[in-house]
Amino acid sequence: MSNIDFKIENGVGIIKLNRPDKFNSFVRQMAFDLQKALDECEKDQAVRAIYLTGEGKAFCAGQDLAEAIDPNQTELPKIVEEHYNPIIERLRNIEKPIVCAVNGVAAGAGANIALACDITLAAESASFIQAFSKIGLIPDSGGTYYLPRLIGMQKAAALMFLGDKVMAADAERMGMIYKAVTDDQLHETAMGMALQLAQMPTKGIGLTKRLLNESYGNDLTQQLNREGELQTEAGKTYDYNEGVNAFLEKRKPEFKGE
Repeated sequence: MSNIDFKIENGVGIIKLNRPDKFNSFVRQMAFDLQKALDECEKDQAVRAIYLTGEGKAFCAGQDLAEAIDPNQTELPKIVEEHYNPIIERLRNIEKPIVCAVNGVAAGAGANIALACDITLAAESASFIQAFSKIGLIPDSGGTYYLPRLIGMQKAAALMFLGDKVMAADAERMGMIYKAVTDDQLHETAMGMALQLAQMPTKGIGLTKRLLNESYGNDLTQQLNREGELQTEAGKTYDYNEGVNAFLEKRKPEFKGE
């Protein structure tokens, strides 16, 4: 998967977008490679957390427009349906924590892929751009779903209509991302978080992610009922028993994600 670097280390599936000469913009094969890497992370029990970042100066500039306008290549509807929708579905439905480290510009679909991850950190020099309006398109990759929920309808509408650049510190202030960190600390901070999560009770974290996803469509009573159901499920896990026993025995727990 030359467009995607993928490896597993210390319980973390490390995925790096790898078209630095094209600012990690997506072509068809790259989208399929990312889907494949995410599938491997989901299926492999050795992977307890996922770390997503980009190679070079950019995180992801979105779609490679040379491919999009080539009459011999895939048409826009198929690009959305076959490339980006499956990526967003995987990021949200894989019940393992996903940490995204935005190392440079995240534009168009690249911005919305970053925002679909569970915890997104960005280098101070990084920026987020809803670039679709600049070329007469509409935001895809879940942007119209997640961005207004993260920062509110007014801010989301303005950023999508105007295509303004949002620097990482401003993205943190408006609640778009979890944290902005200095450029030289990004990888260490974000990877450290992924490693920490990989040693935690990731079965319970996965159930928490399921509840967060469901909360968008549930009323309070429905959500309370689902919390009760999944709390019962969490209470049957190895990690719950290990956590309780470790607490009573005054020792550090050894979670397995089971």
